[in-house]
Amino acid sequence: MADFNKMAECVIRGHIDANAPYPPDMKGQSGVRELVQEAIDEGLAPEDILNNGLVKGMDEVGRRFRENEYFVPDVLISAKAMKAGSELLKPLLAASGAKPLGIVVVGTVEGDMHDIGKNLVVMMLEGAGFQIIDLGVNVSPEKFKQAILDNPDATLVGLSALLTTTMVNMSKTIEAVKGARGSAKVIVGGAPVTDAFAKEIGADGYAPDASRAVDVAKELMGV
Repeated sequence: MADFNKMAECVIRGHIDANAPYPPDMKGQSGVRELVQEAIDEGLAPEDILNNGLVKGMDEVGRRFRENEYFVPDVLISAKAMKAGSELLKPLLAASGAKPLGIVVVGTVEGDMHDIGKNLVVMMLEGAGFQIIDLGVNVSPEKFKQAILDNPDATLVGLSALLTTTMVNMSKTIEAVKGARGSAKVIVGGAPVTDAFAKEIGADGYAPDASRAVDVAKELMGV
């Protein structure tokens, strides 16, 4: 019988499969990959496996990250385990017609080549059940605008900046996105970004870290 609690615990501790050396005390034990496959073989709904096992684990990772019990390396390890399980579920979710919580267009704004923070947000959002369209780094306002036009189901945009010299480009990007679709919501974040700045440039939300980005995204999407 599928054990969702064990699956979640493997995500939390970053245990991918029985052959994985990390964490040492779990080596040889079934990991995320085996547990997800077992659940699939039992005929359980892919949405249930995703939400009750994988997402449940990443929710706890997010809590630990917010409360400084986990740090960036811990989150990356957990996200890797989560991805190992979700890769098995993706074709089944697509075949079942299951919809993600929302579709989010994400990128680092024009002039900024930093992607660590963005990538962390992407991992946390995917772990929470969102579908991501990652535009990468140094993304122009026009490219964000085109992504919104090309993906009519994308209703949320995440902008990242690490430099004070590039965060000013967030304002131009928000203007372009809103011009393409006025109903689109925009979240901003990054080391120099503040809540006051986010409000000043017309952003719909501000996230000081990757974990809170998930909470803000859910709030804006009404989920």
